[in-house]
Amino acid sequence: MTIQELAAKLANYCRNGQFETALKELYADDTVSIEPFPTPGFEKETKGKEACFAKAELFNSMVEEVHAIAVSEPLITENIIAFTLDMDLTMKEKGRTRMNELCVYTVKDGKIIAEQFFY
Repeated sequence: MTIQELAAKLANYCRNGQFETALKELYADDTVSIEPFPTPGFEKETKGKEACFAKAELFNSMVEEVHAIAVSEPLITENIIAFTLDMDLTMKEKGRTRMNELCVYTVKDGKIIAEQFFY
């Protein structure tokens, strides 16, 4: 799979809220996920596909309702994919919120080896 094909698949999965499917299909086993800073329940850095699945499940357990998800067209370099992700969500016990972030993915050998979020 070319990086352009991977970027298109990733963006489409994210647009459809299929984050776990993207993890399963597009990520390397030793992937790393990096947040800007640690927050309650979430470390700054999560290592390994299984740990990233657990992180996604924890986030999903906090979401009461998804109102909308928007993803920009990906920007692509030789081994980097980047796009904006805008989510309108109702979080359990916190109410409705909008999350907007820049998502940057590093690709090696046709798999995502790192994701980093900026918000």
